[in-house]
Amino acid sequence: MNNTNVLKSFFWRFAERCGAQFVSFVVSIILARILAPEDYGTIALITVFTAFLQVFVDSGLGTALIQKKDADDLDFSSVFYFNFAVCLILYAGTFVVAPCIADFYNDVTLTPVIRVLSLTIVIAGVKGIQQAYVSRNMLFKRFFFSTIGGTIFSAFLGIGMAYAGFGVWALVAQQLSNTMIDTLILWITVSWRPKKAFSWKRLTALLAFGWKLLVSALLETGYNNLRNLIIGKMYSPADLAYYNQGDKFPSVITSNINASIDSVLLPTMASVQDDASRVKAMTRRAIKTSTYIMAPLMMGLAFCAEPIVRLVLTDKWLACVPFLRIFCITYMFYPIHTANLNAIKAMGRSDLFLKLEIAKKIVGMALLLSTMWFGVMAMAYSLLVSSVTSQIINSWPNRKLLNYRYLDQLKDILPGIALAIFMGCCVNLVALLHLSNTVTLLIQIPMGAAIYIGASAALHLESYEYLIDLIRTAWKRFTKR
Repeated sequence: MNNTNVLKSFFWRFAERCGAQFVSFVVSIILARILAPEDYGTIALITVFTAFLQVFVDSGLGTALIQKKDADDLDFSSVFYFNFAVCLILYAGTFVVAPCIADFYNDVTLTPVIRVLSLTIVIAGVKGIQQAYVSRNMLFKRFFFSTIGGTIFSAFLGIGMAYAGFGVWALVAQQLSNTMIDTLILWITVSWRPKKAFSWKRLTALLAFGWKLLVSALLETGYNNLRNLIIGKMYSPADLAYYNQGDKFPSVITSNINASIDSVLLPTMASVQDDASRVKAMTRRAIKTSTYIMAPLMMGLAFCAEPIVRLVLTDKWLACVPFLRIFCITYMFYPIHTANLNAIKAMGRSDLFLKLEIAKKIVGMALLLSTMWFGVMAMAYSLLVSSVTSQIINSWPNRKLLNYRYLDQLKDILPGIALAIFMGCCVNLVALLHLSNTVTLLIQIPMGAAIYIGASAALHLESYEYLIDLIRTAWKRFTKR
């Protein structure tokens, strides 16, 4: 697979993520200004369970289809029917136990909300294998149109219902309609259809690889949502809303970059999985470049958090600022996680992947259980510590598989992170002037960009020069056309 195809795939995936996240971000701002924090807290409580069920939609089989060199229509069709049947069973089970979940939170009004919102699981069962087909064949332009279409339609519906006074149901309608329209457009634009064929032999072979990823994903999702469950049970829906809102701002940025890299990197690495040196080169490039991009965005957001929240969400959301800053530091290092794990998956080592997840969750659970008695802020700090230990654990196998140690990875990302911290400290000085929120941001944002880019050019940072070369090459090709 040549660099041109990889860059095109990354462009479409990145455009899709940016477009969808931008619209969703704007909509979330509008809804946050209309609805109460408690409404968001209610949805967050339910998401604890729906996110866990969502893992079964893929069952690790989507990744198995991408990783398998000779996957054909029989493989895809077998996985499609299996996934859809699993999703129907999961929804039926959720429908039955919904009152029990509502009782757990001492809120009987949650029952109908859970039953309706969980329909996304069934819809995702139809969509899941289409997504795997698109990723395997690098048809990310299809993702762009389906995601943008679903996001825009659901935006109008959610805002309209919020203004009409539907409260939490506006958020339910937004999420459900987004998945429905996204799936419909993808089904129309992607040519693949399940054949009237099914093979247990093919399915079991894929499950042999996929079940380890499934268990890993269940551990990851369960662990990530356990904080929400504990906060929702031990504290208040408002506390949970502030915690999640603090996560939302940095995750909008991170998910754009991380999902784009993740989608393109795995099939690209899988295509050269027998050449460890090439996989190492891709892993190193992904870590260096994505961290160079991620670091200034996260540090800039962390240092500008308070005026951004005051201006965008109003003062009623100020309690989310400390959480926002903690998440910014956590997400800044996500490229290390993504690149290392994709290298392990691409080389077919799902066994190692599972072992890593178990080790990380043991450490994370110990930190979580020891801090949950001391408040939501203590739990947030435990996530930060857990993220650092997870970096080390995720990189450990690649010291042998790729001869790429964690210390080598830190050396690769240190210049960008150090420069981003310096930039953040500089823009933070503007806050001392006590200007209006709008004026403060109008000074901080261009000032931060100028410092980071200017210093990168002056210091001849390798990642900066690599990106400039890519931009120049793309511009030359565009002008020639």
